[in-house]
Amino acid sequence: MIKLHRLDGHEIVLNEELIETIQSVPDTLITLTTGNKLVVKESVDAVISLVQSYQRSTLPPPTLGDQGTR
Repeated sequence: MIKLHRLDGHEIVLNEELIETIQSVPDTLITLTTGNKLVVKESVDAVISLVQSYQRSTLPPPTLGDQGTR
């Protein structure tokens, strides 16, 4: 879940897995997989950063064998 702000300043919490597309038209328009659309204050890059941060925070910690060396 990520926190965003509508244009009127109200905070919303969005399930980032529902995001289908993000556009700058000129405001940031988020289209969800449900077909609903949200216009938010955050920039496209800020929304992407929030999604990436959230997804990283939900990953399980690497195990000893997952250090990427082969």
